[in-house]
Amino acid sequence: MNNKVSLQFLDPKDLPAISYALDESQSRFTATVEKAMSMIRERNTEDAFPVTIFNDGQPVGFFILDFGDDKFELTDTQNSVLIRSLSVNPQMQGKGIGKEAMIQVDDFVRKHFKDCHEIVLAVNQKNESAYHIYRTAGYSYEGKTRIGRSGPQYLMYKKF
Repeated sequence: MNNKVSLQFLDPKDLPAISYALDESQSRFTATVEKAMSMIRERNTEDAFPVTIFNDGQPVGFFILDFGDDKFELTDTQNSVLIRSLSVNPQMQGKGIGKEAMIQVDDFVRKHFKDCHEIVLAVNQKNESAYHIYRTAGYSYEGKTRIGRSGPQYLMYKKF
């Protein structure tokens, strides 16, 4: 796995490449890029930042860094960010791209948002592969849960 994974703020020219479909099991746990971008527009917020995941220079995944008040459902930390709507193109899954992106996200956040000291996320308890990726990438789970749109979720975080 010699992936050259990198993260960049979303450039609209990359939208066609990351407008992939998710199968039924994946769409239970995360939103497509179109749906996630639509939610940002509906909120009319300047607190959410779409990020593209690249592998060998090609756009292959996506997530949102959300500094809005939704993060307070997971943490009391003011200077934190919520990761939401993470996905990797199904054709590119199983190559370690998602894990590497989650390892890199703290450096990306530190570089672009110097006042941020914690990354939080919620992962569905049935989404065992994602939970494992987050644990491997250094996210902690300390027993806190909530009910999400598809059932119970683990609340996870990484402080830095």
